[in-house]
Amino acid sequence: MTHPYFLGAAAPRVLAHRGLVGEDSSVFDNSALALAAAHAAGAEFVETDCRATADGDAVLFHDATLQRLLGDPRPVAEVSTKELAALFAAHGGLLTLREALESFPALRFNVDVKAREAAADVGRAVAPHGHRVLLTSFDDRNRVAALDAARAAGATVLPASSGGRSAIARLRLASALRLSGWSRRILRGLDAVQIPERFGAIRVFTPGLVRAVHDAGAEVHVWTVNDPDAMRALVAAGADGIVSDRADLAITALRPR
Repeated sequence: MTHPYFLGAAAPRVLAHRGLVGEDSSVFDNSALALAAAHAAGAEFVETDCRATADGDAVLFHDATLQRLLGDPRPVAEVSTKELAALFAAHGGLLTLREALESFPALRFNVDVKAREAAADVGRAVAPHGHRVLLTSFDDRNRVAALDAARAAGATVLPASSGGRSAIARLRLASALRLSGWSRRILRGLDAVQIPERFGAIRVFTPGLVRAVHDAGAEVHVWTVNDPDAMRALVAAGADGIVSDRADLAITALRPR
């Protein structure tokens, strides 16, 4: 059965990777302004990341430290939410996940749970919004912990799920060996598989993997693709969604006129 997360949304899916920053280098990815720009460009889905601050708040932040964005080596987990918000103030604005869901009620959120410390607050934040949230993580234990927290918080609709690194590796092998029963077991409880086209020399996006995922009633999303010709080729080969830094270009490339 198709999860409500996908119902009524345009296909192929365009997932705005950490929002839409464009050419303004002063705007941080995952900021409020980046999400607003993605929404204004017509994106229905936004991919974002969550880490926990020193206060335990799940905030939209990708990296483990502040180094890339702010030249500050401190881990996000050692910075208070108030201080982090002050640091983001000139760069698009910090959002907790709860604030993001409340501020952008029309967006569907693809949330990557980057750290186990964030899982509990992610679950509490998404509990009222399960119909428009998909949870994922490279580490499936983070995703499961967030789902458990959402369930404990009284979610009437649990968020959709995408498998982590281990599930993808096993699925790639099972699909290559045409072990359909194994593929179905791996995909049980998953609504999507989100993968790179390649991982080093290994091609992850293959006809066999796409076929296995579709046979299980799930979707294949490919990240992170910014070239319109590559986007169209992937969709023609069976991708159901494209994760892109340039959601504006993706919408133009993939939406029929």
